[in-house]
Parts: sequence; C-alpha cells; structure tokens
Amino acid sequence: MIQKKHILTLARILALVAVIGISIFVYSIRDQASEFAIYGYPGIFVIAFLSNATVLLPAPGIAVVFAMGGVFNPIAVGLAAGAGGSLGELSGYLAGFSGQAIIEQVDVYERLVLWMTRNGNLTILLLAALPNPFFDLTGIAAGALKMPILRFLFWCWATRGPRPGLRY
Repeated sequence: MIQKKHILTLARILALVAVIGISIFVYSIRDQASEFAIYGYPGIFVIAFLSNATVLLPAPGIAVVFAMGGVFNPIAVGLAAGAGGSLGELSGYLAGFSGQAIIEQVDVYERLVLWMTRNGNLTILLLAALPNPFFDLTGIAAGALKMPILRFLFWCWATRGPRPGLRY
C-alpha cells in the first residue's frame, strides 16, 4: 500500500516537473504568442495564461492584451485576461508546493513568506495589483505555505480580472 507521504512526495515531484516543462514550453513559443489574438476572448485568455505560466522567465503578453482592449470590449478583455493570468500563476504556486523553490534563502522571499503568513489574502491582492515581475515569488510562497489553491486563485483574479489591460 502506498503511504500518504509517498503520494505527497510524488505529487511534489510531478508539480516541479510540470512547472519546468511549462516554463520551457512557453519560453520557446514566446514569439508566436500574439497569434492567439485572432481567436478573440479565448485567445486573450490563452495569451494571459501563457505569459503568466512561466516562473521567473519573461514571456510576452501584455502588449497584445493592451491592443485587444482597443479592439474588443475592454471589460471582457480584462475578465478573460484576468482569468487566464490567474490560472497561469498556478505555475508559481506549484513550484512552491513542490518544496523545491531555489529562492528560499533570498531575503525578499523570506520577507514575502512572513507577509503571507500574517495576511496572505491582502499580500496577494496588493502584489497582484502592481505590475511587477516578482509576483511569481508570491505564488511560490503561497504554494510552500499550502494556502488553499482556490483561495490563491480567487485573490489573484480579484485584482487582475476587473482591470482590463494591466499586468497580463
């Protein structure tokens, strides 16, 4: 019989492999990301998802989403991009869940873990509201602290969903 500990270890290894695989895949197709815009709102969702799915690697997306806000309904663009971007942030969450975060000894990460421990919801809300490349650290901290995944997604979306064209 497989013990619960072994299942958790296997899940963590699979999460880490998935994060690495997604990051490599998204980074490799970064030049083709804008092609998804022809699919309308689902394409915007995919662009936002892909641009947020890498961990600590830059991926395009914000310029396309801004442009689509001028072509399509900006509120619907914001909702589609917010949902895609929030789900894309699961890669950071999974990296933290895997327990293999390379950055655990970095001062910024340690402060972030302290903030997440004290008030995780507010930390996610504030850091997701600011366009910054370090939001992946927030997801990593949330995963490492085993914040419920739906709560993490809700607070990501609560900030990103309603504001069309920002940080996607």
